[in-house]
Amino acid sequence: MNMEYILYLVLGAAAGGFINGLAGTGTALFALGFYLVALEPVTAVAIVAAMAVLAGIQGLWEVRSDILIQRARVLRFVVPGLCGVPVGLLLLGLVETSVLRLIVAALLIIYGGYFAFRANLPTLTQPKAWVEPTVGLAGGVLGGMAGLSGALPTLWLSLRPWPKAQIRAVLQSFNMVILITTVVLLLFRGAYDAAALKALLITVPTGLIAAQIGLMVFRRLSTDGFRRLLVVMSLLMGLGLLLSEVL
Repeated sequence: MNMEYILYLVLGAAAGGFINGLAGTGTALFALGFYLVALEPVTAVAIVAAMAVLAGIQGLWEVRSDILIQRARVLRFVVPGLCGVPVGLLLLGLVETSVLRLIVAALLIIYGGYFAFRANLPTLTQPKAWVEPTVGLAGGVLGGMAGLSGALPTLWLSLRPWPKAQIRAVLQSFNMVILITTVVLLLFRGAYDAAALKALLITVPTGLIAAQIGLMVFRRLSTDGFRRLLVVMSLLMGLGLLLSEVL
């Protein structure tokens, strides 16, 4: 274990932990690039998923009262999302994953690029009752097929004029359920071997501290500021997907 290896793990944990604490999503977007330099791809994904779950516990605690108050709303996303993961895994061999990722990237870039720098954010006040379960289901399916579970929920929730804690309660709960499912599946695949456990010893403390810093910033954001953050993250997720496919 050399200093360069440790540096990449610490940088990835700091970036991923901070954005997890700030937004409740986006850990892989900010951390995976660092981890892939130092680790094998499966190990890197396993570390990101585990760190996102551990850091996400702090975010869940931050909005615990909103989760309880809005539990029906949370379940409208989480239950269909959980059902969608095995569907996505079944479809994995039937759909060209790279094409799907490019389509999602284009959607995120168009939406995020158009609204990120506009004075007024888009707002949907009274969508149809079936839309939110559909977004949750689609997020779960995309998670199983292409590791994109957070893309559509992030985009959709940035449109909702809810208080920031309610938005985060839904988004973080959804992400935690999907990520815990991912961790369990990777555990059965044997992804958490000695190399992964060694990397976790380095990344988890850094990620937890960074998540606390992100939470401090989250507390200072207004609701509009948090919604705009999600719009910008939609743009960044789209650009990250596009670059990963092109390169």
